[in-house]
Amino acid sequence: MSTIAAVHGVLAPYDYAQPEITEAFAAVVAPNGDKRDLIRRIHAATGVQRRHLARPFAEDAQLTGLGQANDTFIRVGLALAEAATRGALDETGLRPEDVDLVMATSVTGLAVPSIDARLVPRLGLRDDVKRVPLFGLGCVAGAAGVARLHDYLVGHPDDVAVLVSVELCSLTVQRDDASMANIVASGLFGDGAAAVVMVGERRAQALGLTGPRVVATRSRLYPGTERTMGWDIGESGFRIVLSPGVADVILDHLESDVEGFLADHASTTGDVDVWVSHPGGPKVLSAVESALDLAPGRLDVSRRSLAEVGNLSSASVLHVLRDVLSGSDGPSPSPGSTGVLLAMGPGFCAELVLLRW
Repeated sequence: MSTIAAVHGVLAPYDYAQPEITEAFAAVVAPNGDKRDLIRRIHAATGVQRRHLARPFAEDAQLTGLGQANDTFIRVGLALAEAATRGALDETGLRPEDVDLVMATSVTGLAVPSIDARLVPRLGLRDDVKRVPLFGLGCVAGAAGVARLHDYLVGHPDDVAVLVSVELCSLTVQRDDASMANIVASGLFGDGAAAVVMVGERRAQALGLTGPRVVATRSRLYPGTERTMGWDIGESGFRIVLSPGVADVILDHLESDVEGFLADHASTTGDVDVWVSHPGGPKVLSAVESALDLAPGRLDVSRRSLAEVGNLSSASVLHVLRDVLSGSDGPSPSPGSTGVLLAMGPGFCAELVLLRW
C-alpha cells in the first residue's frame, strides 16, 4: 500500500462574492440586459457563495483569445503549483530533493515545457526526477492522480511521489457565449491548486509518516458519453461542453461501480466511514447521494467546499480530502476508518480510491 502523507490546497489571489462575479459576467455576455435574470437565477442555484479568480475583473474582461489566457495560466498557475507543492512537502518534513516522481495535471491551460518541468528549478527538485504531465482528465484528475501515484508507489515502495493539480477555470469562460452550458460553468468554477505527497510503504515506515493508506483503485469509462463533458477548443480558447445528463450518468452507473469495487475488498457502502467526493455541483452531489443511498450530511464537506470556493475542477476533490484530513469540518477519521475518494469527469468516467486509516 501507499500512504497519503499530506495534502495542501491554495487559491487564486482575487477573492469575490458570487453576486459580484454574476454581475460582471452578465455585463459582458449579456450587455443589452437580455438573459441577465436567467444568469442570476442559475448562478444563485449553484450554491456557490465565493470564488477566487486568477485575474481581477478589470483585467479579466480584456482577455481576447487563447494566447493571452494561456499566458496567464502559465504565470499564475505555476506560482500556485509551487505554493501548493511547497506547502505539502513542508507538512511532511520532506525536502524537494526527496521527491522521486512529480505528476502535474490541469485541463484549463497548456504549457510546453509542462508545469511539472517548470517546477523542477523553482522547487529545487532533482534533475533526474521522473515527470508525468496529465491533460484531459478534467474534474476526475484529482482522484485519478492519487490512483496513478499509488500504482507507481506499489512498485517503488521506497519512493516519494507528488501530485500537483492547478486549475484556472475562469480563464476558459467564453465572453461571447450565452449558452446554458457557459452560463452554468461561469457560475460554478473557481481557480486554485492543490498538491498531494504520497510515499511508498517502506518509505512511510522508515520515516514514521502517517495518513490514510491507499488500499485499491478502480477506473470506469462509460461508452457513448463523450459529449457529456469536455471542451471544444478553437480560436477563442476552451469552450465548455456540459450536458444536463451528467447526473443521469451518475444515477445509472455509480451504485453498481462502487458496490462492485467494495465487494472485491470484502466491504459494502455501509462499511464506509468517510466519503471524499468531488463537489461537482448541487445536482452532481444529489445524484451521488441518491445513487449510493447516503444519509443526509455524508457529503457535507464537499457541499461546504463548493459553497466556499466553487468547483476547482481536478483540485476540488483534493481540497475536500485536505479538509477531511485536517478535521476542519469535523473530527478527523479515527484509526481503522474506511474511506472512498471518488470523482467523475470527461470521458464520461469515474475514479474510485479505497482508503484506510
